[in-house]
Amino acid sequence: MLDDARILVTGGCGFIGSNFILHLLERYPDCRVVNLDKLTYASNHANLRDVEGDPRYRFVQGDICDGELVDGLMAEVDVVFNFAAETHVDRSLMEAGSFILTDVLGTHVLLDSARRHPNVKRFVQVSTDEVYGEMSPGARAKESDPLHPRSPYAASKAGGDAQCNAFFETYGLPVIITRAANNIGPRQHIEKMVPLFVTSAMRDEPLPLYGDGRQVRDWLYVEDHCRALELIAREGEPGEVYNIGADNQEENIRLAKALLQLLEKPLSLIRFVEDRKGHDRRYAVDSSKLRALGWAPQHDFLSALERTVQWYQENRWWWEPIYAGPFRDYYQRQYGDRLASGVPYDPEGGTPQ
Repeated sequence: MLDDARILVTGGCGFIGSNFILHLLERYPDCRVVNLDKLTYASNHANLRDVEGDPRYRFVQGDICDGELVDGLMAEVDVVFNFAAETHVDRSLMEAGSFILTDVLGTHVLLDSARRHPNVKRFVQVSTDEVYGEMSPGARAKESDPLHPRSPYAASKAGGDAQCNAFFETYGLPVIITRAANNIGPRQHIEKMVPLFVTSAMRDEPLPLYGDGRQVRDWLYVEDHCRALELIAREGEPGEVYNIGADNQEENIRLAKALLQLLEKPLSLIRFVEDRKGHDRRYAVDSSKLRALGWAPQHDFLSALERTVQWYQENRWWWEPIYAGPFRDYYQRQYGDRLASGVPYDPEGGTPQ
């Protein structure tokens, strides 16, 4: 399926997409990859600078909502991996329209083009565990569970997933949906929690921790995610959904403390700030369906965090320019007032109520 395939990766200059392209080119010497990316604020050309001269790789700047452009590329490929999406929950609370445009309409444009090109043998829609909504303690979402998105971001991804199901049922398009846990690793934009906390700590700036910090996430190392996507494309069944979870469930406060320990920075950098609206308390997925195909994560929580921290320590050239750009305005809007009224971490006093 992938050995000598012509592969379209959308959103390939982003965090997971760029890691996946590097994974493909390393694993499959005879594959050819086209990267379609709009180059939004979260994209970074530097993510793929190591393969810019590789004849197997081609970059195309463009929008997945551009039907004519998409059609031309779709005629040339065998497999599609759709990573292109607006992904940050905080930004979706500020402005949801762009999320609907990219995550719903853009996905529709890709699907509609793919169904008119019989050369496309597999379409992998990269979604998120957030479409299931908040999980009660001990519960894990199965692929057959109903969706209950609680943020504009999650709702936009659920809308894209619903269209994928419709195109499989109506047109027989060989679509597979994947729903992964929270990814961490190299090349993640610094507005996301882990790189924000790592780079803030390196700059001796406070870490804005929402609410009481007791929200639980499953932390999946991006390389493990890439291996799962590769396997699903080869062995997965069209029309199916596959959860991708690492069983690395940890509270956000535990993550903040662990990375400060790795960086040898004081816990006093933690600030409890006003919580995000509609903040889901816990995510967790049942990945037994994927594990039955032979996949298992290779990184536990601490090793995933260690490798992530190390990458940001060794690649200041990559993230320092982001702080000097428009990100500072976003940071001030998102955290300025929160930090001004935030509560410093007190090892004796526990967490705020």
